Amino acid sequence: MADVSADRPVGGTIVTPARKRGTIGRTIAGTLTWLAVTPLAAWAIARLTGVERGSLASQLMTATPYAAASSLVPLLMAAAGRRRAATAVALLTTTAFGFAVLPRALGSAEATVGRPLRVLTVNMLFGRADAQAIVDLAQRYDADVLSTQELTPGAVADLDAAGLKTLMPHRVLQDEWSASGSGLFSRHPLTPLDHEMPQVGHHMPAALIALPGGKPIEFLDVHTFTPLGPQVANWNAAFDAFPPPSKETVRVLAGDFNATLDHAPMRRLLARGYKDAADTVGAGLVPTWPANKRVPPIITIDHVLVDERVGVKEVSVHTVPQTDHRAVFAVLSVP
Repeated sequence: MADVSADRPVGGTIVTPARKRGTIGRTIAGTLTWLAVTPLAAWAIARLTGVERGSLASQLMTATPYAAASSLVPLLMAAAGRRRAATAVALLTTTAFGFAVLPRALGSAEATVGRPLRVLTVNMLFGRADAQAIVDLAQRYDADVLSTQELTPGAVADLDAAGLKTLMPHRVLQDEWSASGSGLFSRHPLTPLDHEMPQVGHHMPAALIALPGGKPIEFLDVHTFTPLGPQVANWNAAFDAFPPPSKETVRVLAGDFNATLDHAPMRRLLARGYKDAADTVGAGLVPTWPANKRVPPIITIDHVLVDERVGVKEVSVHTVPQTDHRAVFAVLSVP
C-alpha cells in the first residue's frame, strides 16, 4: 500500500465546465436565416414550375421581380453566418430568379426587315382617360393602330372630337358602357374577324389590317378578366383560347392581359410561338399599372405580343391622364 506524503495535498481541484457561450444566439440566427430563405425558395419553385393556383397565388406572382431582388438578403445572411446548406439554397433561389427576370432588362433592338407597324394600346378606365392625350400620343408617334380597352360610346365620341376620326378613320368597335368595351382604330383598312376570340373575357375584337406592300396581318385587342376570385378560371381559359401563331397569317395581340410575364398562363401563350415586344428590347420590367395614383406603377400587365417572325425595334411606356393604366407603344417590323 503506497504511503501518502504529508507534503502532498489530498484530493484535487474542482473544475466547472465552461458554458458554450453564443449557442442560443447562433440557433436563433440560423432559424431566422431559414425563415428568410424558405419562402423565397418556394416562390422560385412555383415560378419555374408554373404551379400557382387560385386567386391569391396569381396575385402574388405579379411581385416576382421584387421577390427576385429581395432574394439577395437571405443569401447575404446565410453567407455571413457561414451556413453552407442555407447559402446553397439561397444561391440557387437567387440564380433561378435571375434567369427568370433579368432577361427582360437585357434585350436589344432587332434588325428584321419588313413593313413598319406602329402600335399604341391603352386601357381607358371606363372611358375616362384623357382622349386628347391619347390622340396626341398617336400623332406624335405616328401610330398605325390604336388598341383600346374599357372603351365606352362616350370615349369614342371624345376620341373623334380630339381628331382620331381623321387620323384613324378605320375602326372595329365593341364599345360598351362598362369595363367590357373595346375597340380597334387604324390608319389602314380593317376587316372584322367576328369569331376569332371566344367570349371568355371582356370584348376582344379582332381584325385583319391591310398594311401596304403585302398580306394583311391579324390584330387582336386583348382584355382578359382579372384573376380575382371565381374569375381566375375564365382568366386562364382566355389565354388557352388565344389563337396560336399561323404560318399563313402574322398575328399581333395587344392590350390589357391582366398578367405579367411570370404568370403561367402568359408563359404558356408565349411558348406557343409569341414574344413580348417590351421583353425583346429590354423594357420588360417597365411597370404599366397602377398609373395616376399616390403609389407609383408597380407591375407590368399591359403588353404587345407578336409572332416570332415580327421584328421589334422600339417599345416605350407613357402615362395618360385620368386612367389607371399606362399606354404602351411599340414599333414593329412585319415580314
